[in-house]
Amino acid sequence: APVLLVVLQPARAASAATLPVVINTWAFRKAAETAWGVLQLGGSELDAVERGCGQCEIDQCDGSVGYGGSPDESGETTLDAMIMNGNTMEVGAVADLRHVKNAISVARKVMEYTKHTLLAGESASLFAVRMGFPYEDLTTQKSLSVYSEWLNQSCQPNYWKNVIPDSSKSCGPYKRPEEVTYKEKQISRRSFHNHDTIGMIVIGGSGTVVSGTSTNGAIHKIPGRVGDSPIAGAGSYADSTAGGAAATGDGDIMMRFLPSYQAVEYMRMGTDPTVACQKVISRIQKYAPNFFGAVICANITGSYGAACNKIPGFTQFHFMVFSPLLSHPTEQVVDCI
Repeated sequence: APVLLVVLQPARAASAATLPVVINTWAFRKAAETAWGVLQLGGSELDAVERGCGQCEIDQCDGSVGYGGSPDESGETTLDAMIMNGNTMEVGAVADLRHVKNAISVARKVMEYTKHTLLAGESASLFAVRMGFPYEDLTTQKSLSVYSEWLNQSCQPNYWKNVIPDSSKSCGPYKRPEEVTYKEKQISRRSFHNHDTIGMIVIGGSGTVVSGTSTNGAIHKIPGRVGDSPIAGAGSYADSTAGGAAATGDGDIMMRFLPSYQAVEYMRMGTDPTVACQKVISRIQKYAPNFFGAVICANITGSYGAACNKIPGFTQFHFMVFSPLLSHPTEQVVDCI
């Protein structure tokens, strides 16, 4: 027991120096660097999250953020993003955004120039154009080739179930069978690499918490699908009286549990960030033991943690941290539970 105290003591004493902090999902180093740079130059926490996630949109991080990745069933790339101000609890979000590359910046404009929280689809694009964003094609040679390869593989994998023709063997158009049959085959749809999101938490020196996400969603999704990323409390959540959290992974499952909101509420009750993250992962495990997902958590003292669900091929989760205790953005790893 005394050993434990020795480990904990300095961490507590140093906590004053652990702000500001920037944390983001995956080993997206440039995103953390960009966000930290904004803070160092006197930019706000909102600026830091917007520019940090925006860096991933430009870099097309893992092909899963920004333009030219994750084509849907009709071959189009659409974007989801949100940003949340933990001082005012304001949120700006866009879902199923088409023809506009800089989704997180459009989300911020929703927050700053409208009384709304979430805009979706083609109408969100029209809003973006009114706000001065260019209207452009998000398709690239790469996303076109991913799409045609998928068509050649009889549209496998896809997100349909209980339809005719058999969605595990052929392309649609699908419709529901006349007789409702109650057998549902669960096929493992995709490798976990098919869907990553940048989720970011920035806590400023004064304790302001801001969170944000940006993604192009699940590859081969049914057009119109919106995942967890742009949903407050699911994709991310920020509350300057408690902390911030962000999620990544299978949004269709994760969003049903509002993991980011739940993690922040655990931290409000004094739960350690790592434990808060673990608790929300194990809560989802009860219903979906094989889901792919991870959560990052940070409280207002600058303590942070992460957790992920252990499945074959995904046993560890990598995330980035930048704080005054670190001279450069540092990749951290947790073992999945």
